[in-house]
Amino acid sequence: MKLPPYEMIVYWDAQDGIFVVEVPELSGCSAHGSTRKQAIGNAESAMRLWLETAQADGVSIPEPKGRLLYA
Repeated sequence: MKLPPYEMIVYWDAQDGIFVVEVPELSGCSAHGSTRKQAIGNAESAMRLWLETAQADGVSIPEPKGRLLYA
């Protein structure tokens, strides 16, 4: 499954010593890993699962908005 181009926010969590990835447009979709690459790979897996579950449950899947702005 080719993933839509949802924005992913990657940050370092110093307390837990991990990289965290959040996908703001997919409610509750996030992942983590010990490296940036691992965290992004885990987030892509989480996105696939989120989209497959939403489709199976008949939940509306949001269109990617492109670059999101945060203060």
